[in-house]
Amino acid sequence: MKIVIKIVELEWNKGNISKNKKHKIDDRECEEVFFDKNKIVYKDKLHSETEDRFILLGKTKNNRLLYLVFTCRGKKIRVISARDINKKEVHIYEKKT
Repeated sequence: MKIVIKIVELEWNKGNISKNKKHKIDDRECEEVFFDKNKIVYKDKLHSETEDRFILLGKTKNNRLLYLVFTCRGKKIRVISARDINKKEVHIYEKKT
């Protein structure tokens, strides 16, 4: 199943702004992966108990591959976490592209 995400606005507040610095990922990089034409988005079935969560595998403008977890709240997208993708995820991304 293909999931289509229409970006209207990303939600950044004290709960998630700069949250991914521990992985050396800034908020701008998190936003960039949503515009990767080859991104892969699928539902995070394991963590979608109270709200639907999604996983995005995508590339930044500097060709950094990220694994990003997010949710949609109304017309806003809220990034929950981001990290560099692992070898298995690189294979999944490259297989699609």
